[in-house]
Amino acid sequence: MTISLRPYLASDAPILAAIYAAAIDELTAEDYTDEQRYAWIALAEDEQTFGQRLASSLTLVALVEGETVGFVSLRDNQLIEHLYVSPNIIREGVATALCDALEKLATARGAQKLTVDSSDTAEPFFKERGYVLQSRNTRIVDEQWLAYMTMSKDLSPPVAPGTVQ
Repeated sequence: MTISLRPYLASDAPILAAIYAAAIDELTAEDYTDEQRYAWIALAEDEQTFGQRLASSLTLVALVEGETVGFVSLRDNQLIEHLYVSPNIIREGVATALCDALEKLATARGAQKLTVDSSDTAEPFFKERGYVLQSRNTRIVDEQWLAYMTMSKDLSPPVAPGTVQ
């Protein structure tokens, strides 16, 4: 399977909103109630606003055989704001390819650390990538409490022993 990446286009908003909703609905049921998931999904119901949010960040779109299957966005070169993959293609390397590219771009743009507000569902993925728990948090979305965790990863290259910074 070949995964290709490209920058976000305004015409991507409807399909990315659908991937966002499907990923939340189908992949987070063990960690969040139906009411919590519906409130979370509602954040992308206005596709125009959702698209504007993606356009205001560095957003990469993943494709497999020409089909859009996921996306990631980076705000202010320091916060991974979205990482969503179509549920029918999880654990196939799409999220890894998106994060690898985003981390390289952020590093090239001078970022020394990335932060993500991860769902409980995505925490193992980010932990495996070297992100470290900073805090557990909750936020209210449409009268629903959503738990999440802030995690960060140091992007600065390791310093060789005996090297002066």
